[in-house]
Amino acid sequence: MQTSNNVARVLVQDGKLTVQCLTRSSVDSEKMDLAAAIQSALELAGASVQLSGMYPGWMPRPGAGIVQLMSDLYKEKYNGEAHVNACHAGLECGIIGANYPEMEMISFGPNIRGAHSPDEKVQISSVQKYWDFLLDTLKRIPAKA
Repeated sequence: MQTSNNVARVLVQDGKLTVQCLTRSSVDSEKMDLAAAIQSALELAGASVQLSGMYPGWMPRPGAGIVQLMSDLYKEKYNGEAHVNACHAGLECGIIGANYPEMEMISFGPNIRGAHSPDEKVQISSVQKYWDFLLDTLKRIPAKA
């Protein structure tokens, strides 16, 4: 799934209900289409809608050198294949990529369940593994000539 929406915050104050959502996608046009569909449905129900706070999507490049470098390192360190997949996460990658479109990027981290929800949890044992992997990756990135 490359496009989704989640309810980020619900406020009831002074007799007014405010629902804040986060619509995101790796494809900006799909993000805007989904936001427009949600806006239309809410306006049909009599609600007023304000769109704000957008950030650019990030289109992963699975063939990038950094992906290969990290996949090879993972196999070497952990004697198994890295789980490489593309998703619409990567807020920072979207923002940085909009300003440096040629930069190779990868988004990775420890194991997280229930992200962006009250049930969000990180697998503590995966944090050290992530940190060690990050440090070894940084040692292998070639210096720019």
